[in-house]
Amino acid sequence: MKTNQWIMAAVLAGLASANVLAATPQDMAKQYNCLACHSVDKKVVGPAFKDVSAKYKGQNVEAKLMDKVKKGGSGSFGPIPMSPNPSVPDADLKVLVKWVLSQ
Repeated sequence: MKTNQWIMAAVLAGLASANVLAATPQDMAKQYNCLACHSVDKKVVGPAFKDVSAKYKGQNVEAKLMDKVKKGGSGSFGPIPMSPNPSVPDADLKVLVKWVLSQ
């Protein structure tokens, strides 16, 4: 392979990996299995993201909700507990919580 072809291959590989890093909140919700129990607009096992957003509208609850997602919990939306999700990186978790609250 010529040098120019190597450079082009490296550039394309970089663009491909940058595209993976630029995942949307919806992609993250799928990746971390949030959508197994939640949806944007209807209750599944857990509340709809729109219901979460409505409940906490105007409140500064990002840190509280990030903690709840990490550690799990129950009682906020009924008796069914939310499983803990400790493997979600904090940066992704922050994006997800902001997205949920923006619904």
